[in-house]
Amino acid sequence: MEVCSSDGFNVTLREFGCEQCLLSRPDGSSSFIQGDTSVLAAVYGPAEVKVSKEIYDRATLEVVIQTKVGLPSVKERSQEQCVRETCEASLLSSLHPRSSLTLILQVLHDDGSLLSCFLNAACMAFMDAGLPMSCLFCGVTCAIARDGQVITDPTATQEKESRALLTFAIDSTEQKVLMSSTKGSFSVHELQECIAISQMASEKIFQFYRESVQRRYSKTL
Repeated sequence: MEVCSSDGFNVTLREFGCEQCLLSRPDGSSSFIQGDTSVLAAVYGPAEVKVSKEIYDRATLEVVIQTKVGLPSVKERSQEQCVRETCEASLLSSLHPRSSLTLILQVLHDDGSLLSCFLNAACMAFMDAGLPMSCLFCGVTCAIARDGQVITDPTATQEKESRALLTFAIDSTEQKVLMSSTKGSFSVHELQECIAISQMASEKIFQFYRESVQRRYSKTL
């Protein structure tokens, strides 16, 4: 999947796949596939919240990442925080005060760009749950190679060979950056270039969102 822009950038993304309403117990669920990376997301709530976690003016959002094997590490805790901050920026949680929302993300297979796949799966699961949102969001990962080339939606091998890895959460209304997660060394110019490329790539992802939802509801009508 390739996106061409007037700036001369060719943004190449792996093939996407998505299915909603997979699970019966959660209020919303989705599976999202980017190339060989796949994630399953489940949303529970709004539901009753423990008094110790209660927030009087908005819902309490908890994000849990479950690895394919073993126990979650510090890396997964950091990813949970990135996903939670993005979701809190888009969800209208003030409409459900003193309640809890739980998002569970299960890794099925990791072949690179895992954090962006988490974000995309979370957004589709929120849509399936019918939760009010001020905007949709998507995740885009960029890898900067040793020679300075920017690779979008990199595989695990490309991530290991890169000198920097940047993931952005982009909103659907103004293409603002809701969250960024970076690793490695890069210049200010390279950061700005990666943001611009991510904003262009987000257009293709949001178009995929629309087509996926249209396909789902065209079958049910």
